[in-house]
Amino acid sequence: MSSRTLPKVVVLKGGPSAEREVSLVSGRECAAALRGEGYEVVELDAGADVAQRLAEARPDVVFNALHGRWGEDGCIQGMLEWLRLPYTHSGVLASSLAMDKEKTKAAYRAAGLPVAESILANKSDVSAAHVMAPPYVVKPYNEGSSVGVYLVHEAANGPPVLSAAMPEVVMVEAFVPGRELTCTVMGDRALGVTEILTDGWYDYEAKYTAGGSRHICPAELPEEITEACMDHALRAHTALGCRGVSRTDFRWDDAKGQAGLVLLETNTQPGMTPTSLSPEHAGLIGLSFGEFCAWMVEDASCDR
Repeated sequence: MSSRTLPKVVVLKGGPSAEREVSLVSGRECAAALRGEGYEVVELDAGADVAQRLAEARPDVVFNALHGRWGEDGCIQGMLEWLRLPYTHSGVLASSLAMDKEKTKAAYRAAGLPVAESILANKSDVSAAHVMAPPYVVKPYNEGSSVGVYLVHEAANGPPVLSAAMPEVVMVEAFVPGRELTCTVMGDRALGVTEILTDGWYDYEAKYTAGGSRHICPAELPEEITEACMDHALRAHTALGCRGVSRTDFRWDDAKGQAGLVLLETNTQPGMTPTSLSPEHAGLIGLSFGEFCAWMVEDASCDR
């Protein structure tokens, strides 16, 4: 470390979203890593008094380790802009845009990036009859981490029975067969590609339970597919207006070659837990977890 005075960092974690528990782990891990790099760190569980507590803490930088709604959809980012506190990850517009899956797809299409066929539909209509020929996926259009995702198989006898927690409008997306791939972008650089292996659907439990999934990093892919993933992830990052770190997820049907590569979504605040993917990608370019977190702190800014 240099002899300069390092900024005081508040790590925002927890919050009220469906991904609260994951965020608590991400925040704890990032705070510990930043302390290891020499930063003064305060951990703050983001409740209704978050603005007051931030004003009292008077940080130089806010490390946003929140996940899900309110934390990565532009809401907390807008508050931090109002308080004029530099923060990590994407700003208000990119955060809001990337959290809306349909608007994300519109941005992908405008950038010439491949996406799966999808529609927005009322929850009641989706529960009453197939609104798309199976197989298809039903998911909230504004959640992450595979929260509330239903896979309707080709042999399904009827439409899915959606939980009361699902929003009134959902996304119905054609199921894309193939291998699960993901790529992290850091600033203006794509870091690498991981293949994710699971025994079933890559759902919330598979993502965040130790042993729920296996990562091959770097993925064992044809060179042109690795290059396409990295190119597409960087273009998606740019098209959405992201800054800092983002991670874009793909499906690749290897029977179709490069034509089988489809973007699923871009996460503007990738998980930073022991089972998360972006820290693995940082390792591919020689960054430790602490160095990766420190880079995000040094990259923090306001949009104003």
